[in-house]
Amino acid sequence: MPYPGPANRFRAGRMLAMSTAPTALPRVLSGIQPTADSFHFGNYLGATRQWVALQDEFDPFFFIADLHSITMSHDPKLLAQRTRVAAAQLLAMGIDPERSTVFVQSHVPEHAQLAWVFNSLTSFGEARRMTQFKDKSAKEGEGAASVALFAYPILQAADILLYRPQYVPVGEDQRQHLELTRDLAQRFNHRYKKTFKLPEPYILKETAKISDLQQPEKKMSKSASSPTGIVELLDDPKVSAKKIRSAVTDSDTEVRFDETAKPGVSNLLTIYSALTGRSIEDLEKAYDGKGYGDFKGDLADVVVEFVTPFRDRTKALLDDPAELDGILKRGAERAREVAARTLADVYDRVGFLKA
Repeated sequence: MPYPGPANRFRAGRMLAMSTAPTALPRVLSGIQPTADSFHFGNYLGATRQWVALQDEFDPFFFIADLHSITMSHDPKLLAQRTRVAAAQLLAMGIDPERSTVFVQSHVPEHAQLAWVFNSLTSFGEARRMTQFKDKSAKEGEGAASVALFAYPILQAADILLYRPQYVPVGEDQRQHLELTRDLAQRFNHRYKKTFKLPEPYILKETAKISDLQQPEKKMSKSASSPTGIVELLDDPKVSAKKIRSAVTDSDTEVRFDETAKPGVSNLLTIYSALTGRSIEDLEKAYDGKGYGDFKGDLADVVVEFVTPFRDRTKALLDDPAELDGILKRGAERAREVAARTLADVYDRVGFLKA
């Protein structure tokens, strides 16, 4: 892992100096909700681990999207705890606050303030067409859904445009939201004055699509997967190893990648390749004639070897909450430097009287 040590690596003076230094690198922005007690292989291998490499080519802004987490019912104490856990995991996986701005969304009030302006630019029908509102409101019905859930994509547009990034890392499920973001930027520029650049999608290369260990035809998901179908990075490593050994395969014994005929084995090969960097073709050759027992046993060992230090680094960060909170505070200060300038431009252009 790129992150070599616990929280004491990040000293306040060095971080503050970095936070105010100008950069010529293009800006990129992404966020993650603190809705679980741990990242799992689905969201880590599929997305967040690739944020680390973005630090080499971009000026990254990474935030914990806690405002989005209250769009549905939640436990306040659990939200606060999970916010720290999410931040600690970002740092443990290699996000360096000396190279990236890491912060909590609610620590930057400009997010909500800009979202209100964008609410005035978004039609009811436009917001209603957003697929996430349809999906999340389907269970209890649209009438029971919160206004915040309805306006979720508008806040997401504010999250992005507040920092005027050049790129936004997106998966297929976020394309609609980015299109709304671009539409609102164009609408604001046309109605008032050119203020926002149109952010471009940044498609993460070689994204691993991780499936449920027990139902490999489904995506690994905290909300949809059973406890035995999901590997959480902060679980006891022995528990994770047992889940790998118990993963669904098929009645055959050939270790071969075929998502249609062998979805379970293909999923395990994807995980193995993602964790080790070995090609799937190389793994197929290595386990030719060996069967599933050896294959799953070796993968279980690989998983333990990976999650153990990650878990230890995360725990070290959480054991020093003052240092972790300090990193987030300094990140929010840096974020507000950018966000306040954007909001001031917006307020001036819509005609708000200066305070």
